[in-house]
Amino acid sequence: MTSPIRNQIGAVFIPVSDIERSKSWYCSLLGLPLDGEVLFGHLYEVPMQGPGIVLDSKIFTAEAVLKVPSFHLLTDDIDAAYDYVKASGAEILTDIENDHWFNFKDPDGNVLMICRFVS
Repeated sequence: MTSPIRNQIGAVFIPVSDIERSKSWYCSLLGLPLDGEVLFGHLYEVPMQGPGIVLDSKIFTAEAVLKVPSFHLLTDDIDAAYDYVKASGAEILTDIENDHWFNFKDPDGNVLMICRFVS
């Protein structure tokens, strides 16, 4: 039987406590304008290339916070990305590992990862 489900990710949901604060933080992190709309009072779809990120304040609980990265953001310059995230005031969890990746937290404590793009 052929599966009716695509082998494609549409979006990753991130639980956040304050949708407006998180919208601002993620847009700043990614260098995006703040012109998008919060939907239904609790959802914000971060404009991404490829699979999306959806910030959702309705699903936020302390238990729902991502304790390990469920995806990674890409960079061409891991050192510049590390310095940028550090300068933003985010909590850095690891040094740059294997000249390739590092982990940090968003304002709600969700663990995120940035990886150097390798073609």
